[in-house]
Amino acid sequence: MTAVAVVVFVVAYALIATERIHKTTAALGGAAVILAFGVLDSEQAFYSHDTGVDWDVILLLFGMMVIVGILRQTGVFEYTAIWAAKRAKGSPARIMIMLVLITAVASAFLDNVTTILLIAPVTLLVCDRLGIRPAPFLIAEVFASNIGGAATLIGDPPNIIIGSRSGLSFNDFLVHMMPIVVIELVVFTLILPVLFRGSFDADPGRIADVMALDEREAIRDRPLLIKCGAVLLAVFCGFVGHSVLHIAPAVVALLGAGVLVLISGVESEDYLSGVEWETLLFFAGLFVMVGALVETGVVARMAQWAADATHGDALVAVLLILVVSALLSGIIDNIPYVATMSPLVADLAAGVDNPIHADALWWSLTLGADFGGNLTAVGASANVVMLGIAVRAGAPVSFWEFTRKGAVVTAVTVIVAAPYLWLRYFVLS
Repeated sequence: MTAVAVVVFVVAYALIATERIHKTTAALGGAAVILAFGVLDSEQAFYSHDTGVDWDVILLLFGMMVIVGILRQTGVFEYTAIWAAKRAKGSPARIMIMLVLITAVASAFLDNVTTILLIAPVTLLVCDRLGIRPAPFLIAEVFASNIGGAATLIGDPPNIIIGSRSGLSFNDFLVHMMPIVVIELVVFTLILPVLFRGSFDADPGRIADVMALDEREAIRDRPLLIKCGAVLLAVFCGFVGHSVLHIAPAVVALLGAGVLVLISGVESEDYLSGVEWETLLFFAGLFVMVGALVETGVVARMAQWAADATHGDALVAVLLILVVSALLSGIIDNIPYVATMSPLVADLAAGVDNPIHADALWWSLTLGADFGGNLTAVGASANVVMLGIAVRAGAPVSFWEFTRKGAVVTAVTVIVAAPYLWLRYFVLS
């Protein structure tokens, strides 16, 4: 069964990477083969916490997509797009930097998927107004969301898993992750003009037209905007306090969506048309294929190899976990990777005498998984969501266009993170 799981994953991944067939078709086809060969049974595929579809992720996405679909009816995205373009004086480069920073900050306090769902429509509108290609802007925002999301316990789904397995709190994440995330964002912002050179040419006439617009005229329904704002605030509070309230983020998103549907009066076809059904199905198929790798022990063996290679040296273990996590998270999605790797890191940490060095193992896993999510187009949930939005908007982003940029960003962020881990937990401690 191990051979079947590996072959199916490799073939499906190759089809997704080469774009020979649609990514959702490849993922669902791979999942079908896994189930047909009995690598996973129905309980393992649909109900197991370790190997099955992660319904928390699927339903969190669905709930936020419904909220965004209703929010879109207010005109607030058009307002934000015009406001951002005018504040940046119509300069595409400054607009990219502004949207990247907004995305990174928002991703730290919402989750990165929610942030992409909110910022992508704004980006598409800005680019449409200026007559420039949106793909570089969307890609940059996803990179920023994965970097910014690393700063807090709730910013990136893998962080929630790490927090629950390690006992690290929301405040622990702020103290230990926020400094390196700020440094990474500064470095990322500096390389943006080089990374996306050739993407900032806009028609001066279009810029003049945008500068002449009044963003306040874009708001079509102020009462609905107030309702959406209140629900989003409540959802945000639910995300921040989910560990205290003992309510999962997916439940918070579904409750918010349900309340907003009831009080908004928006027709179902209007808000359901904004749901990225293909993206949700892609996730379901991907979870099944990765679950097969988990069930057959492939991921565990790879992670154990990395753990055995450290020979008891805490610094070597920290750096190896960082690099291996970045590579594997970029290939198999960082959520199932972290779920599999966490028990192994817990065992390693238990055998380390210095508690500071033990915590460093967890922070290296966090940094590697979060930053490694930028490596490929399927490395993190936010990446997949962005690809789906881009396709629906008629501005598709290819797997290799994303991955060529993502490999550079991942390499840079990991290179910056390594000395931070060494200095903070082994030199200055």
